[in-house]
Amino acid sequence: MKDYIEERVLELAEYILETKATVRAAAQKFRVSKSTVHKDITERLVEIDPELSRQVKGILEANKAERHIRGGLATRQKYKGAC
Repeated sequence: MKDYIEERVLELAEYILETKATVRAAAQKFRVSKSTVHKDITERLVEIDPELSRQVKGILEANKAERHIRGGLATRQKYKGAC
């Protein structure tokens, strides 16, 4: 793995741990695609640091579990502003 990819993977992992960011938010912050973030976290991070990978995976699972709630709140705000 190239050095710059390894650095990006570790920076993404630290960012997600510190801010509990979603994949989409992390992708936006680092100006990469969501699929790149997902691949970095689920495949590449395991090879670099398995413990860090477990911690980040826990945050991503929590975000996934809350996804439907955030979507509902966004829709509510959208239609609340339209009235």
